[in-house]
Amino acid sequence: MASKIQVVLRPVKSIVVRFCPFESNVESTRNFLACINHKRIQATNKNCEVTADVRHDGSEPVVDVMFVDGDRLIMKGANLTTVEMLTALGTRCNAKEIKEEQKSKKKSL
Repeated sequence: MASKIQVVLRPVKSIVVRFCPFESNVESTRNFLACINHKRIQATNKNCEVTADVRHDGSEPVVDVMFVDGDRLIMKGANLTTVEMLTALGTRCNAKEIKEEQKSKKKSL
C-alpha cells in the first residue's frame, strides 16, 4: 500500500479529467478522478471545479489542472500511475501554497 499523499486544492481553480473508458490505459486516470472527488480532498477547496470529460474517440487520457494564478499542469495518464499524478499535483500545490505564504509575510512586514 502506498503512503498517504496529501493534496490540498486551495491554489487550484479547476481540474478536467478527459478519457475514453474503452481504452486499456485509463485505469490510473479513472483512479485519479476517484481520489480527487474524495470528500476530504474536495473539502480543501469548495470552489475547485472537477469535471469528467468521458469520450468515445480513443483519445489519450489527460488530466488538465488550471491554477488560480493562471498556471497550468497537464498530465498524460497513459504513462503515469495514480500515485505519480497525485504526487505531481500535491507537490505543485504545496509549492504554490509556500510561495503565497511568503508573499503574505512580505506584505505584512
